[in-house]
Amino acid sequence: MELLTEKEKEMIRDSWESLGRNKVPHGMVMFSRLFELEPALLGLFQYNTSCGSTQDCLASPEFLDHVTKVMLVVDAAVSHLDDLLSLEDFLLNLGRKHQAVGVDTQSFAVVGESLLYMLQCALGVSYTAPLRQAWLNMYGVVVSAMSRGWAQNGEHKAD
Repeated sequence: MELLTEKEKEMIRDSWESLGRNKVPHGMVMFSRLFELEPALLGLFQYNTSCGSTQDCLASPEFLDHVTKVMLVVDAAVSHLDDLLSLEDFLLNLGRKHQAVGVDTQSFAVVGESLLYMLQCALGVSYTAPLRQAWLNMYGVVVSAMSRGWAQNGEHKAD
């Protein structure tokens, strides 16, 4: 896993400080954008009622639980910036779970775009090019581990 610079860690922590207190509303912005960019992902969210539209999903308590979990992963990454390696096993397992439910690794990039969109919306003029790059670097570390877990799970299924 690549390491982030101290400046990048500081920028990420500072930008997340207020956002991390209101995870679900920010997560809703992120997932709304995700479904705009990749509407087919709605089909992966099958709860008691089908998520046939973004609004169906956003109104589902199960989906809100998923949004919360995703935002907690972001929170964990921010909290462990000094030792992202400590999240390796967790992220590998998360990648395996995503492979098992049919998420394609290309969707990880769209989630990243959606995360950046949410940050831009929430932070406004505070969202600078260096801050964007710092978040991209952190997200790259997370996705790298998840992708390895995704691939490992696919290998086990092929056996």
